[in-house]
Amino acid sequence: MSSVSTSVLREALSALRAGSVSAQAFCLTARSQPAVFKALPPKFEEVWLNLVDRLESSALFSEESCSFSQTNLLDNLGLVLDKAEQQLPHTP
Repeated sequence: MSSVSTSVLREALSALRAGSVSAQAFCLTARSQPAVFKALPPKFEEVWLNLVDRLESSALFSEESCSFSQTNLLDNLGLVLDKAEQQLPHTP
């Protein structure tokens, strides 16, 4: 039995923070991991996709704006991943 992992999402988020992938590339990856969210309560996917949508919108701005803080969005995405990892079954 294989376990579901957030590692792809975690790596994509790290790459986005490092500037080695674009927000658009991250958003594609962030939406391409349905198995992770199927293994979690539905609220996780709803919150995750809401943050991804906001990140995608914030990418239209070249700097932090009043309504979109990309740094805060990335921090919140990291928090969702932290919570998801606590909920997912672990394999020894």
